[in-house]
Amino acid sequence: MIAANPAPHWFKSSYSGGSGTECVECAHVSHGVLIRDSKHIEGPILRVKQTAWHRFIDSVRHDV
Repeated sequence: MIAANPAPHWFKSSYSGGSGTECVECAHVSHGVLIRDSKHIEGPILRVKQTAWHRFIDSVRHDV
């Protein structure tokens, strides 16, 4: 029997305000990261490989 994949744990950036203006949520999954619009959670989900996600985060941190 194959175990079902658990539902992703979505989170917002710690830089997001609490006023409902957040626009992006992310979830770490075994094959990478999922990204969605927090105001339209039933909409499309972008899937990003782990290596691409780390490169993106590094470029944001280092203002590249």
